[in-house]
Amino acid sequence: MKKLVILGSTGSIGTQTLDIVRQGFPAEICGLCANRNEKLMEEQIREFHPKVVCMADEKAAASLRTRVSDLSVTVLSGEQGIAEMLSVCGANLAVAAMVGISGLLPVITAIGLGMDIALANKETLVAAGDLVMAFAKEQGVKILPVDSEHSAIFQCLLGGHTIKKILLTASGGPFFGRSKEELSLVRAQDALKHPNWDMGQKVTIDSSTLMNKGLEVIEACHLFGVSPDKIEVLVHRQSIIHSMVEFEDNSVIAQLGAPDMRTPISFALSYPERTKFSGDSLNFFDIAALTFDKPDMQAFPCLALAIRAKKEGGAMTAVLNGANESAVAAFLKGECGFLDIPRIVENAMENFTNMQNPTLQDILEADQWAKEFSAKKRI
Repeated sequence: MKKLVILGSTGSIGTQTLDIVRQGFPAEICGLCANRNEKLMEEQIREFHPKVVCMADEKAAASLRTRVSDLSVTVLSGEQGIAEMLSVCGANLAVAAMVGISGLLPVITAIGLGMDIALANKETLVAAGDLVMAFAKEQGVKILPVDSEHSAIFQCLLGGHTIKKILLTASGGPFFGRSKEELSLVRAQDALKHPNWDMGQKVTIDSSTLMNKGLEVIEACHLFGVSPDKIEVLVHRQSIIHSMVEFEDNSVIAQLGAPDMRTPISFALSYPERTKFSGDSLNFFDIAALTFDKPDMQAFPCLALAIRAKKEGGAMTAVLNGANESAVAAFLKGECGFLDIPRIVENAMENFTNMQNPTLQDILEADQWAKEFSAKKRI
């Protein structure tokens, strides 16, 4: 039986992971972590009975302690609380579903404790992929991708053959085919309406700008040991083919499935086995067509910026990520426009003095610099 700790249990991936356990997946929930949604955390504690939980927000933790005072559960708080929860919970698999750079230190802590990682937090590898993958190898820890695209690639590679090219699919988001002039009018409520996937706000905005696909290119480079030149992004509006791999003999293997994140989550939880899952099966007679288009990197420059950051290496991907987090937060608050997001990111990249072989502290400082710089230079 898997012993799970879920980092980000009240978010989209976290709640879907718990839904899989609710449906009968054999797992013990050892620990849960969330930001500030103490009401949902209370419901999760009462249903799944973890022995320790953590709220990143201290006020939320204090409120939660009152809410669950009748239960035998330890409620911790803050960054130190997350580290303590991981050290005492007894899990052997950590589902990393926290949003943004906040997931980096908990993942490193979990790796250090020998936990395998079901990785949904792409920013961990975007900002510090070289360090994280080297540490996981040193500790003998598996990094199991949860993103549908990376899970698809992982499954296509189970035969162990040499990669010629990774074909990374993208839905294109809600604004596929629109011009820059049309994109200048986009509001947050428009960008939050994804055509195929149910995701959190940050990931949904990133999908609409194609930054999400750029981050996935960087993540795939680290997960599968390839350069950006070996990854081709295809806009596939139906989200049926989750990604493909072309091999040296020019054959292509694809992984297909309904657009349901519980499928890749379930595979990461059960790996190397496959477990019965109650989600929808594909009905090929209902699929009218599978189409593919090139991404428009003129209208959606975030994808090109991410590829550029990976090629420059060093701490530049941390700057890309930090500036993007700052810009997306501002866009969601109505403090900048949709087209300002790539402008803000590019400005940060242009003004950063890059360094090669950064330490973890260098990466965290680059992230903080990017956020502060982007906040000051937003207008």
